[in-house]
Amino acid sequence: MFGRILADVQDCIRECRFVMTLHAEEEMNDDELTIYDVEHAIMAGAIEERQRDRTTHEPKYRVKGPALRGDPIELVVKFGATRKVVIITVYRAKER
Repeated sequence: MFGRILADVQDCIRECRFVMTLHAEEEMNDDELTIYDVEHAIMAGAIEERQRDRTTHEPKYRVKGPALRGDPIELVVKFGATRKVVIITVYRAKER
C-alpha cells in the first residue's frame, strides 16, 4: 500500500538525506538503540500506518522493522521541506 513512499524513505536513508529530531535521539538513547539500528529498521521494515500531524496536517508514517539484533522497533518519519526524511521518534515495539 505504501510501497512507493517506503522506497523514497529508503532512498533517503541510503543517500544519508535524513535528520533526527532531538526527541528521536533522546528516545533512541533511552532504548539503547544506535543509528545503525534505525537505518536497518527502515531498510528492512515496512510502513504500518499513515498518520496526520495534529497541527500542520502533514502526513507522517509509522515504520516497523528489526533492529540489528532482530528485535522490533518502530519509528515515525515524515518528509521535510527539503525532501529529507525527518525521523520524529524511535522506540522499541511492544510485542503483541
